[in-house]
Amino acid sequence: MPHVIVKLWPGKSQKQKKHLADRIVKAVMEVLNYGEESVSVAFDEINSRDWRERVYKPDIVSQSEKLYKKPGYTM
Repeated sequence: MPHVIVKLWPGKSQKQKKHLADRIVKAVMEVLNYGEESVSVAFDEINSRDWRERVYKPDIVSQSEKLYKKPGYTM
């Protein structure tokens, strides 16, 4: 605990995913004060044609109150 799931389109290399997982683990450790042994990261590759039904509708639209960063260019 915590377990982070990153949903993304296929095509990123193992090196890219490993690098992102390392950065996520570091951020979780720094911000939430967990040890490395407590953090896990998984990648769920979703084809672009399935994104709307498998990610956008159930995870973004239906659970928008849980989002801390919504899609779009706002930073």
